[in-house]
Amino acid sequence: MKFRTLNRFLGILLSFFLFSCASDLDFNQVNDVKIEPVVVTNLAYFDVLANQFVTNGVEQNVIFDAPTVDIFNGSFFRQRLKKVELFFEMENTINRGYSVDLVFLDRNNQPVHAINLAIPPYLGVENKVTKTEVFENTQLDLLKRTTRIAFTMTMLPGAALSESSIGSLKLRSGVTAYLVVE
Repeated sequence: MKFRTLNRFLGILLSFFLFSCASDLDFNQVNDVKIEPVVVTNLAYFDVLANQFVTNGVEQNVIFDAPTVDIFNGSFFRQRLKKVELFFEMENTINRGYSVDLVFLDRNNQPVHAINLAIPPYLGVENKVTKTEVFENTQLDLLKRTTRIAFTMTMLPGAALSESSIGSLKLRSGVTAYLVVE
């Protein structure tokens, strides 16, 4: 009985191969492949405590940092970038307002783009500010020239801070890059 079932199965399988249709394969279609991946990654993060704005009992109204940003300098990205979205989220739990400036610098330290975030003082409720910058076409060309981003945090007038002040100023940011690979 098992032998007959095996013969029947092999007969069906053989007839499938003998009578099936096949068309000519066009291997040149591989030249028409277009892939559009989306890459999401972190850009920058910091968490500055309130007491870091005080040095030897004196308020420091400005904090500055300018890290290198090499993600857009490689030829792979420069040739394939279609669009970039930069997302910024600032959270303030300090009872002072801040102005945060992000200046995009080229390799000669010349500004090519700037973003300002106005951060209100903390008043006991969630205090988040978000901003999304979209770079396409000529704006994207400016972003591709960026080698550093200068972060300047300026503390606005308000209640005095001390070395025992609580709270922090947090920045989270990310990049969503839309690529075209042909």
